[in-house]
Amino acid sequence: MSKRRLTRRQAWRIQKIQDERRSRADKRSAQADQQLDDNALGPERSGLVITHYGTQVLIEAEGESKRCHFRSNLGSLVTGDRVIWRDAEPYGVVVAIEPRLSALSRPDPYGDLKTVAANIDRILVVFAPYPEPHANLIDRYLVAAEAMEIKPVLLMNKSDRIEDSNREMIARLCDLYRSLDYTVLEVSSHTGAGMDNLTRYLADFTSVFVGQSGVGKSSLINHLLPDSNLRIGDLSEKQQGTHTTTNAKLFHVIGGGHLIDSPGIREFGLWHMEPEQVIEGFVELRPLLGYCKFRDCSHTQEPGCAILQAVEKGEVRPERLASYRHILATLDQQ
Repeated sequence: MSKRRLTRRQAWRIQKIQDERRSRADKRSAQADQQLDDNALGPERSGLVITHYGTQVLIEAEGESKRCHFRSNLGSLVTGDRVIWRDAEPYGVVVAIEPRLSALSRPDPYGDLKTVAANIDRILVVFAPYPEPHANLIDRYLVAAEAMEIKPVLLMNKSDRIEDSNREMIARLCDLYRSLDYTVLEVSSHTGAGMDNLTRYLADFTSVFVGQSGVGKSSLINHLLPDSNLRIGDLSEKQQGTHTTTNAKLFHVIGGGHLIDSPGIREFGLWHMEPEQVIEGFVELRPLLGYCKFRDCSHTQEPGCAILQAVEKGEVRPERLASYRHILATLDQQ
């Protein structure tokens, strides 16, 4: 579906509302800074942002948590940020942010990229037999993860829902990504199958679950962390899920590792990406770039196209090239 074009008055009104909100936020930040510029602050300490509450963040340090304001000159803080903070009553204050090793971002409704989590080691792309998985949707997540230089892992939940009608399709899908050297894990949050293996894998990383609604991300977290008490949305009769979580939060996995539940990410919009970024997100196509006969090769029908030659030789699967073309064709429509 094409993007709806705003009238001049609608665009002006949206901008006016945004300016008013920004002005109020700046005023609150200035007031908070003024209140915190005193000698009552404790020594500087390292901390981890567990979640975000508008103008405040929840910081964890040495097994304790503290709500903190943050200096207006720090910009936006997100779950997973490592910070320097100073204690005070009733709230502490974040005075510095440590460099981010990675940032998980998505485009907002206005076309700007918004960072929603930081210092992520793994993006777990969750899919399930129901709702029916589609390789092109999975590829969109993989392209986005590759562009952010965060290692993606495929996680098939609801393995107990594999039936004769979908067994071959699921096996073919998993085999495809394993052939591309992606890690593919198979679990069931309902029966517990494969969950021990998943727990061991998560122990070494800070991870985030992404995937379309209804694949069981909240159920997985509830199984891994029984005390998290995330609300689970029931799947409708049409196998369409509902969005249930309302704010990003970091959880500690028993045995090691962290999980960040990022509710705003259901599908990665890729319309903000350049075509070069999309093709580089296909790991088997990336090494072929620069070897086509023509510099502006579109990889459709040109003679001497390295990618088309790789398809003919069986080195690249036709369905992956078709998926790339489909994503490329829909960039301007999202």
